[in-house]
Amino acid sequence: MRALSLDEANTIIAATFAAAKKHKCRPMSAIVLDAGGRVKAFQKQDNASMLRFEVCYGKAYGALALGRPSKLVLQKANEKPLFMQGIENLADYPLFLEGGGQLIRDKSGEVVAAIGVTGDANEMDDICAIAGIHAAGYRADSDFFGDAERMRSLSIHKSAPPLDPRPQAGRRKRAAARQGATGAAVAGNGSSRHGSRRNARGARGAGSSSAKSGP
Repeated sequence: MRALSLDEANTIIAATFAAAKKHKCRPMSAIVLDAGGRVKAFQKQDNASMLRFEVCYGKAYGALALGRPSKLVLQKANEKPLFMQGIENLADYPLFLEGGGQLIRDKSGEVVAAIGVTGDANEMDDICAIAGIHAAGYRADSDFFGDAERMRSLSIHKSAPPLDPRPQAGRRKRAAARQGATGAAVAGNGSSRHGSRRNARGARGAGSSSAKSGP
């Protein structure tokens, strides 16, 4: 297994923050752990609150500990609380059971590191984390969802893709849809008007011809 370099870890974090800016997220924090759970890099944006290091670490460490994104670690805890209690007793460090922790895989699917992101809604943490992973040329679990055989061999657990849950995102989508529908209606009305004018001109021309050829 090739270890993740410091430059790559910083590239992942920088791209995570760039995605957060693009999506207008709240101040973010991000950590990259190596495959053994040791800190490779951590950054916290200005105005991020306290304990962001601990939250980031718990998300990334939880993803590594159970071999799945941290939102699925939370799902496991809800399904089997006694099992997760045992895992937490065995773990060297605390697990933080919310979305935002993603495994970082190479092209073959081997886990080389993990990222933990916090600062906005869990779904936005995941969206930005995956953008950071891709920017460094690595893969997230979701990149293997189309290959059932590789998912089985790599022990990847399928889940729904993260979507922006914020109300303004829904409003923007609805506004874009209305704008598209309005544009289509205007274009259709324009075509109808042009067609009506052409038909009227055709009718007048036909009338004139009939008048000239009459007795």
